[in-house]
Amino acid sequence: MTATLLATAVVLGGIGGVGTASAAQPSANDQGTQQHCRTYSSVKECGKIDLNAKQRACAEKYVKLGMTHARAEVECHAFA
Repeated sequence: MTATLLATAVVLGGIGGVGTASAAQPSANDQGTQQHCRTYSSVKECGKIDLNAKQRACAEKYVKLGMTHARAEVECHAFA
């Protein structure tokens, strides 16, 4: 009988809140507003990055040295 009660408790909602699960739902901010996001050196940027002249020159320099364009933009926007 104890096993039956325990099984019933687990099926009906778990013991102490264990046993329930739900799928993650996108927040209102995420729905229909997909943007290209990238993270380099712990800096996250989403969408188009507007660089000033100094940042643009920085990005161009690092692209010529072999860095990807996306990474150069993020790092120069954050650190230049």
